[in-house]
Amino acid sequence: MQTAQAAPPSSAASTQVDAARLQQFQRKMREEQDLSRGILAGLGAAILGACLWAVITVLTGYQIGWMAVGVGFLVGFANRTFGRGVDKTFGYCGALLAFVGCVLGNLLSVCIMIGNQTETSSLTVLSSLNPGTAIDLILATFQPMDILFYGLALYEGYKFSFRQLSDKEVRTLVS
Repeated sequence: MQTAQAAPPSSAASTQVDAARLQQFQRKMREEQDLSRGILAGLGAAILGACLWAVITVLTGYQIGWMAVGVGFLVGFANRTFGRGVDKTFGYCGALLAFVGCVLGNLLSVCIMIGNQTETSSLTVLSSLNPGTAIDLILATFQPMDILFYGLALYEGYKFSFRQLSDKEVRTLVS
């Protein structure tokens, strides 16, 4: 004869979040945020991503728009890892820095190509630019498809800039 076993608790009942624990945890997370570190790490990632973008563009002879997605991810990941942010400010900074990285990648690509064509150092070309000339170069090489890839970079920079909760942290919130 079989005995009836108690049914496992429903998933809804087992995932009740303790409001007091949640409030305390949110306060702790906000205290651990460091926007300055997030921005510095994101800026470093944007510069690194821009350099990779430029080198790959010059080596292949093609502007690969998907590099923008990589720049966005790299910036967001660095911002999240070093800033440990949960506030929307981190996402906005990540999106902005991803955009800057993409534009800088395009500009560096053009400077390297100009340097190669004129047999001049790329750094010489870059250092001779003023803001007006840099904008002119970016606009001259802009393609409508860039809007799509810059948009994806903005999204990635925003999305990946937020701290992710570990399983252990989630378990401490469930009563």
